[in-house]
Amino acid sequence: MMKKVVIGILAHVDAGKTTLSEALLYMSGKIRKLGRVDKMDAYLDTYELEKERGITIFSKQAIVDIGAIQMTLLDTPGHVDFSAEMERTMRVLDYAILVISGADGIQGHTKTLWMLLKMYKVPVFIFINKMDQVGTDKKSLINELKDQLSDGCIEFGQDKTEVFNEEIAVCDERIMESFIDTGQIEENDIKKLVKERKVFPCFFGSALKLDGVENMMQGMSDYIIPPTYSDDFGAKVFKITRDENGNRLTHIKITGGKLNVKDILKSDDWEEKVNQIRIYSGEKFEVVSECEAGSVCAVTGLSMAMPGEGFGIEKSSYEPVLEPVLSYRMILPEGCDYRVMIKKLREIEEEEPELRIVWDEKLQEIQVRIMGEIQLEILQSMIQSRFGVFVEFDDGGIIYKETIASIVEGVGHFEPLRHYAEVHLLLEPGEPGSGLVFGNKCSEDILSGNFQRLVLQHLEEKVHKGVLTGSGITDMRITLVSGKAHNKHTEGGDFREATWRAVRQGLMEAKSVLLEPYYSFSLEIPENMVGRAMTDISQMGGACEIAETDCDRVVVEGSAPVRNMRNYQKEVMAYTKGYGRLFYNMKGYEPCHNSDQIIEEIGYDPTSDIGNTSSSVFCTQGSGFIVEWDEVKNYMHLESVLKEKSNKTQESYRHQSKSTGDHFISDEEVNKIFQKTFYSNQGKDTKWKKQNTVRNHYKSYNKVNTSSKHVAKKDYLLVDGYNIIYAWPELDELVEHNMEAARMKLLDILSNYQGMRKYKIIVVFDAYRVQGNREEIITYNNIHLVYTKEAQTADQYIEKFASDHNEKYNITVATSDGLEQLIVRGRGCRLLSARELKGDIERVNERVRQELQKNNRNSMSKSISTTSKEKLYEFINEQEKND
Repeated sequence: MMKKVVIGILAHVDAGKTTLSEALLYMSGKIRKLGRVDKMDAYLDTYELEKERGITIFSKQAIVDIGAIQMTLLDTPGHVDFSAEMERTMRVLDYAILVISGADGIQGHTKTLWMLLKMYKVPVFIFINKMDQVGTDKKSLINELKDQLSDGCIEFGQDKTEVFNEEIAVCDERIMESFIDTGQIEENDIKKLVKERKVFPCFFGSALKLDGVENMMQGMSDYIIPPTYSDDFGAKVFKITRDENGNRLTHIKITGGKLNVKDILKSDDWEEKVNQIRIYSGEKFEVVSECEAGSVCAVTGLSMAMPGEGFGIEKSSYEPVLEPVLSYRMILPEGCDYRVMIKKLREIEEEEPELRIVWDEKLQEIQVRIMGEIQLEILQSMIQSRFGVFVEFDDGGIIYKETIASIVEGVGHFEPLRHYAEVHLLLEPGEPGSGLVFGNKCSEDILSGNFQRLVLQHLEEKVHKGVLTGSGITDMRITLVSGKAHNKHTEGGDFREATWRAVRQGLMEAKSVLLEPYYSFSLEIPENMVGRAMTDISQMGGACEIAETDCDRVVVEGSAPVRNMRNYQKEVMAYTKGYGRLFYNMKGYEPCHNSDQIIEEIGYDPTSDIGNTSSSVFCTQGSGFIVEWDEVKNYMHLESVLKEKSNKTQESYRHQSKSTGDHFISDEEVNKIFQKTFYSNQGKDTKWKKQNTVRNHYKSYNKVNTSSKHVAKKDYLLVDGYNIIYAWPELDELVEHNMEAARMKLLDILSNYQGMRKYKIIVVFDAYRVQGNREEIITYNNIHLVYTKEAQTADQYIEKFASDHNEKYNITVATSDGLEQLIVRGRGCRLLSARELKGDIERVNERVRQELQKNNRNSMSKSISTTSKEKLYEFINEQEKND
């Protein structure tokens, strides 16, 4: 039986990767005619977009037999904009072929590929292509490979002379000793050195002319060691696509045992059945009943699997190293519903995870985060061809990040009435490119293990914003060093609040640094243009130097901010009259060259970002009060691990609390505490949050203390969303102009209402006319939204919920639909008409207003500033408007 090996072919764009793939397929007998990129008939460029542009966008596979080895060849994109697609494929490779243009040598993206291959520990064969072009020199290229990649880069097309054996021997001490003793090197030893990435066989030729290709195929046959696999099942997902009929295909590599049709694959959150197994080669595929270890296949039936996920003995992988650095606002055509478009875009996002589709709730817009502008054009074309919608994009912007340059201890305290948690985090600068690293150095004598795990979980579940621009933080190590809980009052949600506030408080204290993405580049220009080029780079905030001079041409290499280099390719073509060439590659994030300007442009105010607050909540005399970030350490209950003595002792804190009376919370915090007092344990504190199914969603609210003799039923309020909107005149008027505005106003009114009521509020909206729509459950602030599935009305959903849960919950239904009222009354539910619901909301808001005014008269005027009073009055007025 033939041994199976998965080999990827990688290159910088235009190195001839697709041409080499065609040559391998042709010489192995897989195809009868050589395809050409320029003739749009390449075997593996199967998508119309690839044929039109002459570049590989999506990775594809072909089955090739070389000697006793059955090779699954995976062709990957070469353009830097599609690097994430290439990187996902890299995770399942046994070996790789790195293609380098002999005419251009090692380019920027080549070095990135080399770095990733090293990180993923993939053995590499190197094919130096285009050696038929004038000016290529084998000796200088080998020296360049050894100098910039590895001393293990050795030409294998030559005869096995004494010099060849010496080059091999110096790559490993054991082999060197054996060579000195015997004067020979065994073939198996060379195979092991290749497998261990100590030797990288190099072959020279021209793929277009089939020169040198046969030598490389023979070398691969001679020096590849096929992997051995466990009998226990394992598989790794590396790609999601859809076929011409819209079927979702999950591409996986089998890394152990066998996969059979109708097998169940499962992860921590789901399990599904494999309906079909396909072995693809180009556009065509063969349907098989089983697939053994070492094979790459596509399966149908899996709707939840994602790239990087592992099954069986295979562990899931981390996120790609390469990530988007550009952000664009998507402009939809008039009349296009953003909710429908987001659902469609999620399909593309599954297939191309490097496309980050983001709904910005504050700005009410869809944002697309990508690697480069070519990727944007491809996305635009895909949306139009697949969904028939022509979308446009704005000029876009840069995705900035933030880090810190000092070590600080962040403290978060959350203690409104009957809640308690304090968290101390050590924030330290990390190595560039290290991302966020979370650690734990807290003793269980101080904080129990389950609360420690909760803190670490809350650290990982949120994108923490920096305090300079509100950009995500990176390159930091955040360590839990201390914490405190209360035996009676602490709940899980309390540690979420304390943890997030601790991060934010630490960031406010630290010396923050704004980071921006940089390109590394290689610019080839006529000699008389060097001055212009170097001046341009300097003005961009970059740095460069002359790397090479050849006759009248010069190569300038360096790095510069992505923001300033985005359109420089066009300028180069203009001022060199087409003779200049610019190659660039993502270098990573570095300190922003004009941070003051960017910070001013963005205008972010960290103290007004209520969703990312740096203040803490303390309690005295049964009343919660806010302490701003710069005073938190004067009130904290635990000693600082950095041994910084507070200006005030705990005794002075208690004395101050007694002498100054109650402190009052700002209007935003009042509203927030109202919403969260009873709901701090409902998961991540994000504004929108999806749940998998109705059953799972309600399961989390159905836990009871079995040791108690009596457990009170929980109260649920189900609101027929569209019925109420059309029944309330102020919302009905909005519908004529903007249905989404009416929906959002209703949700905001109900959110405020829920803050004073103990109802679990569920607002149900009809989505039964949306073809293919699955039931969707979303959390908005402190209430829950349900968009019904296809063919299910809101009435049907409410009736089913009432029937299934009436014995467990006290259910009230808000609707003015007479028929629906009769049905739910028959289920034993309480009813509220639209008018009655409105009346109750008005009464609740009036009670809130009176209570706040009473508190204001009694004590607030003695302790808060004029500005704070004005904010509170604004809050009261807003409540009255909602009434």
